[in-house]
Amino acid sequence: MSKSFSAIGQAEQGEEIDREAFTPGIEPQATWCPGCGDFSVLKALKGAMPEVGRTPDETLLVTGIGCSGKLNSYFESYAMHSIHGRSLPIARAAKLANPGLEVIAAGGDGDGYGIGGNHFMHTARENHDMTYIVFDNEIFGLTKGQTSPTSPKGHESKTQPHGSAKDPIRPLSLALTSGASYVARTAAVNPRQATEILTEAIEHDGFAHVDFLTQCPTWNKDAKQYVPYTDVQDSEDFDFDVHDRQEAAEMMHETEDKLYEGEVLTGRFYIDEDRRSYGEEKRSTGEMPEEPLAERYFDEEADWERSYDLLDAHK
Repeated sequence: MSKSFSAIGQAEQGEEIDREAFTPGIEPQATWCPGCGDFSVLKALKGAMPEVGRTPDETLLVTGIGCSGKLNSYFESYAMHSIHGRSLPIARAAKLANPGLEVIAAGGDGDGYGIGGNHFMHTARENHDMTYIVFDNEIFGLTKGQTSPTSPKGHESKTQPHGSAKDPIRPLSLALTSGASYVARTAAVNPRQATEILTEAIEHDGFAHVDFLTQCPTWNKDAKQYVPYTDVQDSEDFDFDVHDRQEAAEMMHETEDKLYEGEVLTGRFYIDEDRRSYGEEKRSTGEMPEEPLAERYFDEEADWERSYDLLDAHK
């Protein structure tokens, strides 16, 4: 993939990037509730970007609706605040048009696993080169405490006053079976690991899914904080190969069971470094030009083509 072009400029070689460059001047202070895990996502993301070596001008952050949607208000970069569940198709289009852009999408568990669940599944299946951070607090927080796709069975809420009759979704397993090439889970209570995982996810060439456990002390009293937690890479109790799909699937299943039993397992669960991204696949077949489409917006001499000019008619 060519990274020589960026419609918005690039960092100079050897330029040192400070995390404070990602703090906006207009709205620098986040207004989430005290104790909210979303603060940790913002901190980890700001810490990851200098490690990746990207500047705000090289980064696009697309968010959905919900408390998590405010992330790009507190993060200095190019941004798009999409409607509920639609951050991924917008992020995909941006990455395909300008492969040199670092694209990050973010949303809540209701936004990403519920309303936008179809986009999540197909973005993973196609292995688009981007990072998807899901703020997983097991509740709809912005709309004040309704049951979400990750709420545990029996959880009582405004929409389920007698307790949810549904088993929660398994986000790690769903990401793996859908085709994500990087799958990890971290938690707000582990800021060091969170920064490391976000750094790896952003650097990964392909679809990287990070299930980020973010406590909601205001609207989810059953999950005020995710402790104690265990890093599966550091613990001697867990031994599996993150490059083996079968072993990763078994570890994910165990992890998703244990979460609702009071034990939080975090870490990297699956990494496929050999699979080509969707953009690379499309360029290899000639269905996408080698030069970034975004470049044409800045080139008065560029020849514009319609889809019927690029593809042969069906016969």
